[in-house]
Amino acid sequence: MSMTEASSGATRWTSPRVVGGLTWLFVAIAGALAFFWDGIEVLLESWQMAEYSHGPLIPLLSGFMFLRQLSHTPAHNGPVNDRWPGIAVMILSILMALVGKLSGLSDVVAYALIVWIGGLVLTSFGWSRGKQFWPPVVHLAFMLPLPGLFYYKVSTTLQLWSSGIGVWFLQLWQVPVFLDGNIIDLGEFKLHVAEACSGLRYLFPIMSFSYIFAVLYKGPSWHKAVLLLSAAPLAVLMNSFRIAVIGVMVNQVGIEYAEGFMHYFEGWVIFLSCVVILFGLARIMLFLQRSPMSLGEALDLDMEGFKEFHRLSLVRPSAALMSGAVMMVGAAAVWNVAPEREAVVVPREDFALFPRNLGDWRGGEPKVLDPYIEATLAANDYVSIPYKDPETGLPVTVFSAFYQDQSKGGIHSPEVCLPGGGWEMERIEKVNMKPVVGWHEDFWINRAVIQKGQARTLVYYWFDQSGRKIAGDYSAKAMLLWSGIMDGRTDGALVRLTTPVLPKETPEQAEARMNRLMKHLMQELPRFVPGKAREA
Repeated sequence: MSMTEASSGATRWTSPRVVGGLTWLFVAIAGALAFFWDGIEVLLESWQMAEYSHGPLIPLLSGFMFLRQLSHTPAHNGPVNDRWPGIAVMILSILMALVGKLSGLSDVVAYALIVWIGGLVLTSFGWSRGKQFWPPVVHLAFMLPLPGLFYYKVSTTLQLWSSGIGVWFLQLWQVPVFLDGNIIDLGEFKLHVAEACSGLRYLFPIMSFSYIFAVLYKGPSWHKAVLLLSAAPLAVLMNSFRIAVIGVMVNQVGIEYAEGFMHYFEGWVIFLSCVVILFGLARIMLFLQRSPMSLGEALDLDMEGFKEFHRLSLVRPSAALMSGAVMMVGAAAVWNVAPEREAVVVPREDFALFPRNLGDWRGGEPKVLDPYIEATLAANDYVSIPYKDPETGLPVTVFSAFYQDQSKGGIHSPEVCLPGGGWEMERIEKVNMKPVVGWHEDFWINRAVIQKGQARTLVYYWFDQSGRKIAGDYSAKAMLLWSGIMDGRTDGALVRLTTPVLPKETPEQAEARMNRLMKHLMQELPRFVPGKAREA
């Protein structure tokens, strides 16, 4: 660099306009760090999980894409008035964060942080230039933890898919095997395809990699779409292959092969194999197009973007940027000086005191869950008692799990858990129990008939969200937000009743048995699952 160039660069960085723009930019970032800090803590905590351990790399990769995009952005200054849409996005992010803060769900604050970053980019560079930076901003979503409800649904679905395809591979290799839900029965040994084997720890980083690959790829748009869409099925397929390999080795060597170093080493091999396959897929598509090009020509791997920090001098000290900075500092200050809102703890009795008799129904000994199931359930308290119908002598089992605080976890829907045990949903519907229990208000529950082999079972279940009886799992999560904001409560419970459907009886006869117990159960349950704030 010549003396003239160095002098020009120094002048550019020290000019009042540049210093003013960068100063307001850093003030806005400092205010955001303070306001969104509980969301940042959620990210740091989730990154310690194997499924999200790739998280710390995402901001670095997004930063690289941003600088690379910046090197291709025109240096001219756009109109000042096109920066105000960014302020609207920042206000939206603040409102989202307030919902998370008031409800006690810090995950929402983390999601709002990504929206705020998008708003900051639009405010700093203006709408016409800032909207071009959407790829690195969207990529930041890969560092976010999935909401608990989606996490367990996705994880359970992947477990079932991986188990089924893994068994298919084993059968191709002539290995005697039987599949029961997500349990692979090899005769002497049984492999439980748990959450850790669902493939999520490969799916997220592979999807992130395929996203970056598609952004850097200079081939046709449909090539990009193929690369993006192939990431998920590729991760599932390769994870299933890994499970099958473990099954073969366990069948030949012993169960110790399924644990320890080899277990995790195979995970890295599968991840790297997926990356190689994506490169191979891109190479095949390039070869088959009319004007073939090499993979090196198709990938924009220009590293000059790392030298583009000086282009941050394009940020101007606009009225919008100054307003955004003041808004963020003000929001952080107001929130930090506001009285701390304590979580409401509604008194309740422990399930250990749950009555052994309900009316003329006689209860058996409470059941203790398997340690693995109990750990997965992660409830503060639970009860499982079979009651004997005085008319037919058949059992109805009452199960309930109570969660004092669902802000960092919560209830698992039976629709997620039951298929993992090998049960299939024959049918499920919502029914109103108001006439059964004699209430004046609606009481909607899920009524399901499930089947495993020749055995059929009738299931009633619902979610009790801070005293509100709800059938839908998504509605329950929405009510968790509402209840956290309005009542300061994040407690909740799952209530489930099950009874066998005998070969000689219809589901309606089993339903009549369940309804007889429901009348007695709902008289006792509020002592252990607190009602609404005004009722508690």
